[in-house]
Amino acid sequence: MMGGPRIKHVDDVEAFEVCRIEYEDGRSASIYERFVERLPNFVTFYNRWDPGMLQRTHGHTGHHMVFILSGEIWVGDKHCPAGTHIFLMHGDVFGPWRAGPEGCETLGVIAGAGWSFAYQEDDEAFVELLKKEGAKRGTVPPIPRMPYSPPSPTRPWESTEPGKKFERRQP
Repeated sequence: MMGGPRIKHVDDVEAFEVCRIEYEDGRSASIYERFVERLPNFVTFYNRWDPGMLQRTHGHTGHHMVFILSGEIWVGDKHCPAGTHIFLMHGDVFGPWRAGPEGCETLGVIAGAGWSFAYQEDDEAFVELLKKEGAKRGTVPPIPRMPYSPPSPTRPWESTEPGKKFERRQP
């Protein structure tokens, strides 16, 4: 127990650039994430997506909820405007993701360690999507380890390394 509630304003939590894509015309788009709470088996985060940001199909180690606070995003072929609730069971994947023309803001909760994972075929499909869009993955600075942050997973299907060999299977 923590002795009562822990109350934070999102502006008081450091933002990290967690994903970036770079377009051939010089533009870039990113996702900025604020880890509001991070415990060994529970994560809450606030995300701001730049307009047109793309993210690969992926899943997380834990049941996962995303609520669209503002703007809009597409998850696969599903349009998700502000007010949309998205739920994903542990081990499932969703995406690819595409932020709308004004970007979007989301609130996420993961009941689990929260690490992301992707399967090789989803990662390969994302690389092809980026090529079609005239874009490539950009580099972001490493995120420092947070308090209560569990060590990263060692099972191959939980890895986030591009090009890593994965098998599509249930955890």
